[in-house]
Amino acid sequence: MKTAHAAWRRLEPVHGMIYFVPEARQRYADLGLSGRAGYFASRSAAFGRASAELIISTFYNFNPAFVRQAIDGVWDATTPQQVLDARYAAVGEALRRAGIHELPHLPEVLTLVRRAAEAGCEHMEGRPLFAAHAALPWPEEPVLQLWHAQTLLREFRGDAHVSCLLSEGVGGLEALILHAATGEIPVDFLKASRAWPEEQWAETEEHLRKRGLLDGDSLSPEGALLRRHIEDRTDRLALPAYAALGEAGCERLAELASPFGRAVVEAGLLKLG
Repeated sequence: MKTAHAAWRRLEPVHGMIYFVPEARQRYADLGLSGRAGYFASRSAAFGRASAELIISTFYNFNPAFVRQAIDGVWDATTPQQVLDARYAAVGEALRRAGIHELPHLPEVLTLVRRAAEAGCEHMEGRPLFAAHAALPWPEEPVLQLWHAQTLLREFRGDAHVSCLLSEGVGGLEALILHAATGEIPVDFLKASRAWPEEQWAETEEHLRKRGLLDGDSLSPEGALLRRHIEDRTDRLALPAYAALGEAGCERLAELASPFGRAVVEAGLLKLG
């Protein structure tokens, strides 16, 4: 399980950069999508003309009112296919800027990660966001194939993570606050990007303190244990995809993935904004 997690984590920047790069913002702006409309439209376009309700249910930790405001009028301005095309164009531009296409082990990494992604398609039940993306055709360009494969694995794991949170009675805002309490991501960024009202954030923090999950602004021992439990369960539910590689394949992917993730980071593609 640890090897599969390492393989996913080390290659995850290749997928995650699309939420931060200027290439994406420009492409979405060209379609008339401003602010966070581009994010919600691009990640949900695999569903078709996704409603605010569908996005709220699958994205989980965003303020519902914020989602409704951001998505309002999106599908009058453009189409899901135009958004998907813009997303892939931005992916190609950004990853080439990072030099991903020039890395020597691209063919082998692509073979491994695509095998895992396709194995995940045999286990799509209960994974709506993954299933929607799995129904999209594979791109022809290797760099785009790599991104698509890692996107599938990210959504495969993400849908499982939502299931774990629900089963533990952890709501979207609660999950966000518990994540903020780890110190892994600046709390100001999480507040700004998820757009929960400050009063509601403070009330939920107090609720988590009463549950014994927070100690001040940090995780309590009980909170850390719960979060570790959820992460471990999520990793277990992500294993069906990586099981296709076997232990040796996961180790090889984890080994080869590091330069890809590092190239994305060093090119500044993950700068918070």
